[in-house]
Amino acid sequence: MEKQGHSEMEMTPSDPFSYIKLLKVNRELLVTHIRNTQCLLDNLLKNDYFSAEDAEIVCACPTQPDKVRKILDLVQSKGEEVSEFFLYVLQQLTDAYVDLRPWLSEIGFCPSHLIQSKAVVNTDPVSRYTQQLRHHLGRESKFMLCYAQKEELLLEEMYTDTVMELVGFSNESLGSLSSLACLLDPTTDVLNEQGETIFIFGDAGVGKSMLLQRLQHLWATGQLHAGVKFFFHFRCRMFSCFKKSDSLYLQDLLFKHYCYPEQDPDQVFAFLLRFPQATLFTFDGLDELHSDFDLSRVPDSCCPWEPAHPLALLASLLSGKLLKGASKLLTARTGIEVPRPLLRKKVLLRGFSPSHLHSFARRMFPERAVQQRLLDKLEANPNLCSLCTVPLFCWIIFRCFQHFHTAFDGSLHLPDCTVTLTDVFLLVLEVHLNRTQPRSLVQHNTRSQAETLRAGWGTLRSLGQVAHWGMEKSLFVFSQEELQASELPEEALQLGFLRAVPELGPGGDQQSHEFFHVTLQAFFTAFFLVADDKVGTRELLRFFQEWTPSGEAAAVSCYPLFRPWQCLQASGLPGEDPFKNNDHFQFTSLFLCGLLSKAKQKLLQRLVPTAALRRKRKALWAHLFASLRSHLKNLPRIQSGNFSQVQAMPTFIWMMRCIYETQSQKVGQLAARGICANYLKLSYCNACSADCSALSFVLHHFRKQLALDLDNNNVNDYGVRELQPCFSRLTVVRLSVNQITDSGVKVLYEELTKYKILTYLGLYNNQITDVGARFIAQILNECKGLTHLKLGKNQITSEGGKCLALAVKNSKSIFEIGMWGNQIGDEGAKAFAEALRNHPSLTNLSLAFNGISTEGGKSLARALQQNASLRIFW
Repeated sequence: MEKQGHSEMEMTPSDPFSYIKLLKVNRELLVTHIRNTQCLLDNLLKNDYFSAEDAEIVCACPTQPDKVRKILDLVQSKGEEVSEFFLYVLQQLTDAYVDLRPWLSEIGFCPSHLIQSKAVVNTDPVSRYTQQLRHHLGRESKFMLCYAQKEELLLEEMYTDTVMELVGFSNESLGSLSSLACLLDPTTDVLNEQGETIFIFGDAGVGKSMLLQRLQHLWATGQLHAGVKFFFHFRCRMFSCFKKSDSLYLQDLLFKHYCYPEQDPDQVFAFLLRFPQATLFTFDGLDELHSDFDLSRVPDSCCPWEPAHPLALLASLLSGKLLKGASKLLTARTGIEVPRPLLRKKVLLRGFSPSHLHSFARRMFPERAVQQRLLDKLEANPNLCSLCTVPLFCWIIFRCFQHFHTAFDGSLHLPDCTVTLTDVFLLVLEVHLNRTQPRSLVQHNTRSQAETLRAGWGTLRSLGQVAHWGMEKSLFVFSQEELQASELPEEALQLGFLRAVPELGPGGDQQSHEFFHVTLQAFFTAFFLVADDKVGTRELLRFFQEWTPSGEAAAVSCYPLFRPWQCLQASGLPGEDPFKNNDHFQFTSLFLCGLLSKAKQKLLQRLVPTAALRRKRKALWAHLFASLRSHLKNLPRIQSGNFSQVQAMPTFIWMMRCIYETQSQKVGQLAARGICANYLKLSYCNACSADCSALSFVLHHFRKQLALDLDNNNVNDYGVRELQPCFSRLTVVRLSVNQITDSGVKVLYEELTKYKILTYLGLYNNQITDVGARFIAQILNECKGLTHLKLGKNQITSEGGKCLALAVKNSKSIFEIGMWGNQIGDEGAKAFAEALRNHPSLTNLSLAFNGISTEGGKSLARALQQNASLRIFW
């Protein structure tokens, strides 16, 4: 028996008569902290500890504390087993009795085997809502809704990882992200402990939405262990649908406009307010948030109980003024920046690497023979591979070829020539229009692309009109009324380019529609501008003028009053390039260049009056040349040694893309003539391998030797292959931090040793092994003028180190070698020691972080005694 004077802390469950006493001593603590009596009643009834009459007595009590007191009286009157089970329910239902966790831990409650064998049912509204959210998100994320278009393809079977790169505040690379679980790890790769937002950015189509869908699916199926009880997914473009007069409570935004709790929403919301750290929000596409609502005219929404405009609620959630402590994943296209105080992590999506592309091809084409033919054709066409590094474009290309493979007796229609993005989207039109045609078992559809487009011309033009209207207003979601006002025919909706928006809009039950990707809306906008006879020069160039440099004729502004970064309290600076955050305008301009190119003249002249095509082409070319000339003239320049260096901006990359889309050698020559510098710096421009096709298209016309800096981009092996036409001009090749493997290094060896003009080779922080190191050693042997070689932070071991050291020993020109962060070890150090002895030119050498021990250090020290040239040695 318990001694007199013992405190409640000294009572232990090992005492067989302590449970009733324990409940008596802690009665007021339990009355204060038990807010959910229904769970207790449900479990006591289920295990026959309470009768129906007992439950009625409890329910008849007027207040919640009275109900708790009555339950305690009844439980204690029924004996020790019932009292123990009562405590067991409190312990098991952690969400319902969260305030009692510390107390249960302090008393060290450990139920007996008999009590542990009893079933505990969780009828707590919070737990039920978590399960409801899992079911909701599981259903919404099960299929690949983004691109599949009515095809029920399981996300689990089709999802393929992309390159995820952790970056710092200034977008400097901090290494790759190994898994989605690491993304939500609160302890690793944190930039700012006080920040709550994980910011994921990348170009259109690199897989931001798919990554969020994959996260939703993992959480819904219990595979994401991040301590998250509530998961709310919002697409920022939906906030553009609200009217200026709309006002919402936070509870309504979360529940009525997302997923409404089946029971006791007030209790669920109260829990959410108390424990915001248990909530994860994902906001997809901040750059797609456009509205004429002036956020500066309304007060900050800091109180969860007061109504506010939905945009004000969004701004307060993102800034942490509402539900501070909740985790947030925010995506946006490249160019949008989030204020540093809000950032916790920053992740750049790079799209598919070659290995990811092969993995995706195997998923799309499970038949071994078809799969191998596809991969062989891709390897033979680096231009197509470069386009396929963008997951969206890869998906479109593969689905189109899959259609033709099915429709034409199993043959795989992959072009062997240069493919532009305009070609890909014209192919999309052809495939979708062909799908609407009646099928025959014996006769295949033999219509040409021109005939197919002509047959669907009216429908395509109607879609273009809708796309153009939305693009003018930077709107990506169309209400039922807006579609009806545009007189869009029913067959246009059947084609699959527009899809019903999965979330309910503010209008209630009316369905809204959107193009399945912003790039498709941009294509249809360009299509309308080319196809419509009434479109004049000013309207044709409206989106193109978004990149007009300051000082030229003022462009027509397509910016609405509300800008996405305003809700993060980081409005753009005056003079900031207005084009960089609007790649839906950029894509429209790019597709205009493609559709009005000479190569598409034959296709379109049977659909559009020749005079109209000629007039539009002339106006576009004149504006393109003027913009390019002005842009190149205004690029910042510095003199560095023998080089006149020009610092190009991302806009320059977009101009190169547009020039490439024209497929006009004359345009390429004129562009090359305008580059009045011999050092082109394109680092941190987010250039991908497809951009290397565009650069080569222009730079192979450059008549002088050139230095090309593409550090910190996403060139990868396909991009290196696309640069082949340029290598006869390049004396400096900088490709650090670009996902390059031994395959890309082999191409560099084959090309650079043809011309032997290389002086600088930068390949820091790639994926080069000893195989690639042998190719680089050959470059060093054959390019007698090579002075700088940067190979740090690769995967080179002692074997590769010995090959490189021997090449260094034989070189009479090498000035600097960077080998930091490899694994050459003592064997590699000894080989470099041999190279150092009496070397005539080597001045800078870095061998830090290479696993070199005292033994290797001694070899290097002895060699240094016989070296008079080295000045800097790490």
